[in-house]
Amino acid sequence: MTLVPVEDAGDERLADYVRLREVNLRRLLEEEHGLFIAEGDKVIRRAADAGYEPRSFLLAPRWLDSLQDVLERWPEKPVYVVSEELAEQVTGFHVHRGALASYKRRAAVPLPELLTDAVRRIAIFDDIVDHTNVGAGFRAAAALGVDLVLVTPTCADPLYRRSIKVSMGTVFQVPWTRLQSWPGDLRRLQDHGYVAAAMALTDDSITLDDLADRKDDKLALIFGTEGHGLKPHVLAQADLAVRIPMAGGVDSLNVASSAAVAFYATRR
Repeated sequence: MTLVPVEDAGDERLADYVRLREVNLRRLLEEEHGLFIAEGDKVIRRAADAGYEPRSFLLAPRWLDSLQDVLERWPEKPVYVVSEELAEQVTGFHVHRGALASYKRRAAVPLPELLTDAVRRIAIFDDIVDHTNVGAGFRAAAALGVDLVLVTPTCADPLYRRSIKVSMGTVFQVPWTRLQSWPGDLRRLQDHGYVAAAMALTDDSITLDDLADRKDDKLALIFGTEGHGLKPHVLAQADLAVRIPMAGGVDSLNVASSAAVAFYATRR
């Protein structure tokens, strides 16, 4: 491994890790350079195990031994060794456990290449702008056997640091891609035999129990933005609207919670 001690927060070699809490800045930087940041030893390891290639590592000294096997896979990649105080100066927040890595993004896989015979259950996250909810949705999808996750053009980035951290690295585990045409790509799914079930409170919605009883062979579950739900033109193109029955005067759940309940109810 290539250990590089760093003592200056302004060192240009740490540019990948600068001001990690500033979402707009990070979005532009990460898109321009094709990178994402993994935070914490478990997430760093899961990204490596998923085959992502690192650009560099930013580690407090105490992580060198436990992550040695990961670092040795790429001996030419720099390992910037810093104090936890310096890591906080660079990133703008207290880095959990003092472990970060910068990885290269992969090119998005076109939707048609993902629609194999093995893909029976799809989750679609439409315009969900909160990275925590995106990460929690991916974690639920991985835990409850969803075969593919699709995010619409306006959905938050699943590879933003916060999304990855909340997902506990399961964003590397579940196949996913960003749709290029929405809701145009929904028609493509329907042409492949998927029943498009939109999670929404409408006058004609069926219950989640009713949907589960249908036992559709191919199912695409669509979840809308946190505030206003799915847009009318998306609902109009869906095959079904589905609601989760509520008690206690509660009208809805958090979108990530709704996704988990729907994934469990429709598991095969």
